[in-house]
Amino acid sequence: MSTNALRASGPSLTSTAPPRANLRWFVCGLLFLATTINYMDRSVLSLIEPALHDLPFMGWNHSQDASHQQVFNDHFSTILTYFQIAYGIGLLTAGRFIDKLGTKVGYALAILVWAFASMGHALVGSVAGFCIARFLLGLGESGNFPAAIKATTEWFPSEERALATGLFNSGANAASLVAPWLIPIVTINYGWHAAFLTTGSMGLLWLIVWLLFPYNRLLHREAGEVTGAPHLPAGSSRPSPQPGQKTGFFELFARLSKQRGLYAFSLAKAITDPIWWFYLFWLPKYFHETYNLDLKHLGPPIIIVYFCSSFGSIMGGALSGMQMKRGHTVNYGRKFAMLVCALLALPVMLVPYAHTLFGANVWPAVVLLSLATAAHQGFSANLFSTPTDMFPSTSVSTVVGIGGAAGALGGAVFTKFTGAVWTSHPFLIFLLGSLAYLTALAIFHKLVPNLGTPAEI
Repeated sequence: MSTNALRASGPSLTSTAPPRANLRWFVCGLLFLATTINYMDRSVLSLIEPALHDLPFMGWNHSQDASHQQVFNDHFSTILTYFQIAYGIGLLTAGRFIDKLGTKVGYALAILVWAFASMGHALVGSVAGFCIARFLLGLGESGNFPAAIKATTEWFPSEERALATGLFNSGANAASLVAPWLIPIVTINYGWHAAFLTTGSMGLLWLIVWLLFPYNRLLHREAGEVTGAPHLPAGSSRPSPQPGQKTGFFELFARLSKQRGLYAFSLAKAITDPIWWFYLFWLPKYFHETYNLDLKHLGPPIIIVYFCSSFGSIMGGALSGMQMKRGHTVNYGRKFAMLVCALLALPVMLVPYAHTLFGANVWPAVVLLSLATAAHQGFSANLFSTPTDMFPSTSVSTVVGIGGAAGALGGAVFTKFTGAVWTSHPFLIFLLGSLAYLTALAIFHKLVPNLGTPAEI
């Protein structure tokens, strides 16, 4: 029996949720864990940055202070850029790859690649070696968000998707709570090689759980195609599982290229993603060089910043859902939440002045950065949900992949820019970070004034 037939047969079918209806939250939990591991893997290099000063090939000059380390900064930004370039290349095809293979198989292959790439960092002995390892890591990790967004589309009704996205997306923040505590301990006791082996092995453990979970069979049951129907709020719907389209990538891209929603999502990602890359990759270095925090003392400020960002991710996602449950449209709910987050991001431009005003006291900067990262994640949770409002489920992963590629390209450019002006114009970096979200929202609204009606692709 189809989902539509079940809904049409009477309200009694949705008045009581069968036990398996809660499986969608278990799936959300798996997505959260995968995202946590994903971000732990990509953040290791930044957290062990002080240890890289002792690697001769990185170019750190111990006779000079931090303001005279342009060679090291150039190497560091180049290594980071290789990850972002590969991440962008991967996202161009990862979404379509997952759309065709299905969420379970596509996700499994992605995490297999990135787990081994993460552990491969332990084998390198040159800048080129780090670049190769980061490139492979970027290719593997590019599958995470297209797969997670597709899973959210398959398991959650529209008014729950931003909350579900906010929950699994908070795995990025959970990683930044755990990693600043775990990675320094492992590095201090066992060396920087062990840090990469530790996080990479976590991916393999998650893969075992994912392969054992009967994703496709339970999804069909959730959709009412085998027995029963999950509880859904009145008037809501969940797309039924659909087989992969036979449409080729280029044909699909040609169709998508006619949709303003693709450009709105991609430009918003290209403008805002670089700011999150900056927070993820450069904050440990900022605290180390500005406030002299070493590996033993770096953890608390970083943990607090990302704890607040996790809160922002969940609350930002819930905010749009609250507006919709009060009777507002999807368009109003998503954009209202994004506007609130964009305004909260503005004070981060003051971070460079915190050290001037408060000296060695790191906590004023922590407060400003906590607000900014919370605002970013709240904005991102809603932005990630917009493809599900604009496109059919069979195209969502492809759209997310294309948008993510735009974000990675923007991140690569911003990373090289940051490396070039890191010591000379830090205010410019934070100023751009503060204005990015209002700019992205204005462009998005201009291109998609009425969000909420999926396009025919």
